[in-house]
Amino acid sequence: MTLFNLHPASRWLTIVQTTLLVTGLSQLASIANAADKPNIIYIMSDDMGYSDIECYGSEISTPNLNALADRGIRFTQFYNTGRCCPTRASLLTGLYPHQAGIGHMMNDRGHDGYRGELNRQSVTIPEVLHTAGYRSYLSGKWHVTQAVNPKTDADKHNWPLQRGFDRFYGTIHGAGSFFDPNTLTRDNTFISPFADPEYLPEQMANGEYYYTDAIADHAVRFIREHHFESDDQPFFMYVSFTAAHWPMHALEKDIAKYKGKYDAGYDTIRSTRYQRMVDLGLIDRSNTQNWPIDDKWKEDQHWEWDKRNMEVYAAMIDNMDQGIGRIVQSLKDTGQFENTLICFFQDNGGCAENYGRGGTGRERSPTPDRKILAADYLQPDMTPKQTRDGYAMRTGKGSMAGPADTAIGYGRGWATVSNTPFREYKHYTHEGGISTPLIVHWPNQIVQGGRLENTPGHLIDLMATAVDVASAEYPTEFHDGQTIKPMEGTSLVPLFKNESIKREAIYWEHEGNRAIRVGKYKLVAKGARGEWELYDINVDRSEQNDLSVKQPFQTKKLAQMWQSYAERANVLPLNPRSNKTPASNRKQKHFELKHGESLNSSKAPHLEKRGFVTRATANIMGDGVIAAQGGSNHGWSLYVQQGKLCFATTVSGKQTIVQSDAEIFGNVIVVATLRESGKLTIAVNDVLVTDTQLDGCLTNQPLEPLEAGRDSEGVVGKYEAPYALKGKVEKLLIDIP
Repeated sequence: MTLFNLHPASRWLTIVQTTLLVTGLSQLASIANAADKPNIIYIMSDDMGYSDIECYGSEISTPNLNALADRGIRFTQFYNTGRCCPTRASLLTGLYPHQAGIGHMMNDRGHDGYRGELNRQSVTIPEVLHTAGYRSYLSGKWHVTQAVNPKTDADKHNWPLQRGFDRFYGTIHGAGSFFDPNTLTRDNTFISPFADPEYLPEQMANGEYYYTDAIADHAVRFIREHHFESDDQPFFMYVSFTAAHWPMHALEKDIAKYKGKYDAGYDTIRSTRYQRMVDLGLIDRSNTQNWPIDDKWKEDQHWEWDKRNMEVYAAMIDNMDQGIGRIVQSLKDTGQFENTLICFFQDNGGCAENYGRGGTGRERSPTPDRKILAADYLQPDMTPKQTRDGYAMRTGKGSMAGPADTAIGYGRGWATVSNTPFREYKHYTHEGGISTPLIVHWPNQIVQGGRLENTPGHLIDLMATAVDVASAEYPTEFHDGQTIKPMEGTSLVPLFKNESIKREAIYWEHEGNRAIRVGKYKLVAKGARGEWELYDINVDRSEQNDLSVKQPFQTKKLAQMWQSYAERANVLPLNPRSNKTPASNRKQKHFELKHGESLNSSKAPHLEKRGFVTRATANIMGDGVIAAQGGSNHGWSLYVQQGKLCFATTVSGKQTIVQSDAEIFGNVIVVATLRESGKLTIAVNDVLVTDTQLDGCLTNQPLEPLEAGRDSEGVVGKYEAPYALKGKVEKLLIDIP
């Protein structure tokens, strides 16, 4: 009543009271009808390819997903956005990712489409469904905000509970250890998995903490608690697994199932998948090609190691399917299964990133001081610096994936298997980057269960579908009067009834990779400077026969449509750089360090597509790093190994090492010059010892620091961190011409 007294005009009072009464009655009516509404569960996996589950052609056992597919619908041409957080932004809001503010990743690139935060001109599915009487739950990965630092008071305005969810258990950040995840959170509070009274070992599926199990177990918990506490309301649940994103971590019991499963090798596994997909009707030999995997993408010398990577990857998917089985069982136990819409899909295609695959691996070993971390310690890093029990993290070829002390990805060869039979990978907008299974299960509403659905669809459709299923009203204003952008998607409900839907086009852009799909035609380009390619997906879904020259009119028409979309949807400017990098970093051309000193990435030399000269005055008494900048993805290192001077580069994970024949010892002046063209020369005391041609200079700025006398944060060469120099670097000079 006090609020009304602030407005003395009786006419205004009457309007306010009438509006509140109507709104209140409307909400009461909505809630009263809510008990008749279905529950909705969206389940998303992470970094998996189109053929990675059994009912889409895989050899990996996924009986629970198979069972949903057997009674439901499998979509054969459903799409995501090609990358983790843009997909999450698009799924949650029903908008294209740039419209939601996350066209790239969680960094602010200075433009509205690239803010790295879920914006306030969008609404989330739980925000919309709340007005229709729904409660909402999230278990798993969030990854649509920059507020991820446990050491600061994080701004939580874009955390799950502030964006419509009633309960949350999971990680705010996008990736991390499965045995000790960073940014683990319950509701609004960071927690440690080893000091969490609400989830004890006896409550865990396997008696030990494993994040995939924890996600499934909390989804089960939310379902059961909802049944006993709020059964008069329907619920929306978003289950966001991090399986099978790197690092390749899995439980030994699950890994054991796949021992020897991949002995036949990349090509045989891929061919077997291809044939199974044909047999299932997912693809047709007339419109796909199972082209051979390039030998450069395979591991020959380290085959046993890479075979193990795939065994662990399979175990991760198997474990996720077990968790989905427990979620389904909890629905059956509480009598909610038949009235629940379940959708399973993936955030992007298989991942060809070289995470943890550079350098030589090693055996399990404790850290030098064997520091045991306290149970309540909040592990802050995506890749932990050590395990809880004091063991050093292992990367590189030969470090066998699976345990908590490893940090390895499964690489391009296996990613090609995952994406059978499509081109490219996560990041890209060719079919391998954006194609996902979609399994829809809803016994009460699906006509002709077990069938395939060939109509193209996109994650933007899942907001529209939820609004349709819940009989909710998508708002034009929200967040204290903010104008909300209209939904971009189309409800899939008519397809559940074996009817048709209409749409003009589907659009993509990420990191300059672009695409548009209109009917049977797809126009796609790789990179901001890449030329448009045109494909008839009906006859060439593997994208092998570019029609852009043969059909210039169609190419131009679709390119103009894409341009119009880009202009209205905050896509432009195309792939802008981060506005967080200090301008001085790009302008500074001279750097000087002494032994033991370092410069972090923002202060170190900016080397992207630039040549540079390193001049080190040093006293060499044995092996070790003279200077290094970067890590296993992008970087360079000048070091001594077995008495010989070496220079290493990593470019997009590819490692190149040049070793001189000359031995080096004592007081020396070493000058290494890497030109933009890739030409490398090294002189010791004015004597040329190396003159060779590399593929090129660094194509990206290294994220790890520049260090003199060691390489402690990311290994560039074939050595173990920190590989401190036996001797001293008196002076290190870096100059950029």
